[in-house]
Amino acid sequence: MKMNLLKGTTAAILSLAIVGEAAATEWNVSLWGKRRAFTEHVERLAELLAEKTNGEFTLNISYGGLSKNKENLDGISIGAFEMAQFCAGYHADKNPSVTVLELPFLGVQDLAQEVEVSMAVYQSDAAIADLARWNATLLMPSPLPQYNIAGKGNAPRSLEDFQGMAVRATGGVGRAMAAVGAVPTSVTATEVRQALDSGVVSAVAFAPHAHMSYGTIEGAEWWTTNLNPGTVNCPVVVNTDALNALSDSEREALLGSVDEALDFYVENYNNKTMAAWGPALEERGIANVTYTDEELAAFREAVAGPAAAAWIAENEARGLPAQELYDLVIDTLNN
Repeated sequence: MKMNLLKGTTAAILSLAIVGEAAATEWNVSLWGKRRAFTEHVERLAELLAEKTNGEFTLNISYGGLSKNKENLDGISIGAFEMAQFCAGYHADKNPSVTVLELPFLGVQDLAQEVEVSMAVYQSDAAIADLARWNATLLMPSPLPQYNIAGKGNAPRSLEDFQGMAVRATGGVGRAMAAVGAVPTSVTATEVRQALDSGVVSAVAFAPHAHMSYGTIEGAEWWTTNLNPGTVNCPVVVNTDALNALSDSEREALLGSVDEALDFYVENYNNKTMAAWGPALEERGIANVTYTDEELAAFREAVAGPAAAAWIAENEARGLPAQELYDLVIDTLNN
């Protein structure tokens, strides 16, 4: 009798353990490169989810082990993983709604404003429908400051000096470079250092954290301090089916942690990355290239209006409410 009781108790414990294990949710997350300022909101999100769900909802973050960065949206669409990060400029045709945020000289002042305008676009009907084609739901941005350019060789002391220069630049930054006669070249972030060292490109447009993370700062001889042609927009998305399959409490834990994860990201970028940037340039003897107000005004005039008009015309033709999206961005920035 006692043996049967023990067997029954053991079976019950095993059954509870199996149920508990089955109830746990683990999502695979596809990032690239290495952990850096650009991924700190995803890392913080993982911590918050584990805390709020007592370890019952976890994120398994992979840096390049699940997919190439330019294929992350495709992986999301087929459910190869549940969460991923990508940059809109990698494949503008797949996410045209988001590329409005990559237009040059939008006038974004800081990372907090970048978060605000990105979320406004992400929550628009146009962006929701756009990403739904890939079974993807936009979760949060990876806010980046204005890009500037680090390069080798003769420093571009005037905008005319960019003529013919091969610059690693994507999205709106690439269009801005083309407008002043440079040759924008698309090279993945992980290949940039080799491209700069080998002379495939003479300069690289990045945010400060990426110049440090991908080693361009090690080979650079000059840096533009105030060109500020724009930035890239790199969303974190989730597979919509996976999102819908979550329990109410899991979904609440995920969505309810986004603001806190973004706040952590912005604070970390401002207080750590930017604080380290100036000394890093000085230690390596990298020359600062600073443009006059007149030169910057001429750059904006040559680039901003025509780029926006071309983007609107191109995307209205493909059926996207492009003017509406552009107006949303400008109205959000002005309010």
